[in-house]
Amino acid sequence: MTGPDLSRTTAARATAVAEQLHHECSMLLELYRKKENFTHAEMVADGRLVSVPPPSSQLDTRDTLWRLHSALLQCRSLLERAIAKEEEELGGGKKGDYETQRKLVKDRLSLLLINTGELLRAADGTVVLTPNLEGLELDGPTNLFELKLWVYRIFKEVDYWTKTTITTLQGLPSLTAKERVRTTRVRSMRSARR
Repeated sequence: MTGPDLSRTTAARATAVAEQLHHECSMLLELYRKKENFTHAEMVADGRLVSVPPPSSQLDTRDTLWRLHSALLQCRSLLERAIAKEEEELGGGKKGDYETQRKLVKDRLSLLLINTGELLRAADGTVVLTPNLEGLELDGPTNLFELKLWVYRIFKEVDYWTKTTITTLQGLPSLTAKERVRTTRVRSMRSARR
């Protein structure tokens, strides 16, 4: 498979991975709320943790995919830091449903990153640049309650960007159309040279 078929398949696969990740994030958030006995008032998340340019109808497919991929990379960095901080502060202890689900979300997020990276390369043909992680709250808070809320906010951020990924990928039919135009143009140029 090459060209449009590959892009269409990769987009469908990325969407399916994002949908599965969204389901797994919902389960993780529920397990975390139960584990920490949070009330709804305590779970208010203020502002985004991930920093990317705002969405715009002016963005082409490549820029839209870069924005999405960048946000997901930041989510993975935050998630990895939250897991490390949680284990450092709260101890590794026994591995239960929560820890299993957390690892599943992290692994699925990595898979989604691979898929969005492939889409980005298909749209542009260049290597994906790693976004600047400066300004992200990678160190996290210092007291236990703030740590628990910070971890919750990170899980919510992963959930938010997963939903955004699904919506964005479903709204990008231009990815395969753009590939078709590029392939047609190359063939036309080759024919004209002959």
